[in-house]
Amino acid sequence: MHSTTFATALGEFALVWTDRGIRRVFLPGGEPAEVQERLAKLGAEPGTPDRAIAAVLDQIEDYADGQQIDFSATPLDLEGVPDFHRQCYAILLTIGWGATSTYGDIARQLGDVGLSRAVGQAMGANPIPLIIPCHRVLAAGGKAGGFSAPGGTSTKRTMLALEGVSLGAPPGQMRFVF
Repeated sequence: MHSTTFATALGEFALVWTDRGIRRVFLPGGEPAEVQERLAKLGAEPGTPDRAIAAVLDQIEDYADGQQIDFSATPLDLEGVPDFHRQCYAILLTIGWGATSTYGDIARQLGDVGLSRAVGQAMGANPIPLIIPCHRVLAAGGKAGGFSAPGGTSTKRTMLALEGVSLGAPPGQMRFVF
């Protein structure tokens, strides 16, 4: 398993990959020492991206610059990810730039609206945010819902705003944190 960190207009991302594809994405916002500790805990060694991984880095940089990017064809390594989560992520990969869905909508697509909480748990456990676009999943009524990345829902709102999606002003002062 290999890793790299790289700067974008949104801040410093970290990417972990294997021969099968992208294994992890760390969104900007963590302290550099914390990110390095998380990479080491995964067993990811610093590596030089090959062409395919370099192309993903370029896409993330373009996304951070506000360009419309489709990550749905990105090779992913979901080893160890539970089947239910994989099913949720497969649906997420069909939600394009500037579009959103809800936890309930995804649960219905999986066959039971009662799975909404389980869908939320899958979103919170997403190892590859941005590429698997969990930021595009909202709570009922178009509310932001949760977001487990650094910055929480402020980061989610920033990502959605970059894609042209406005959720209205959050409680308190809106801030852009990554």
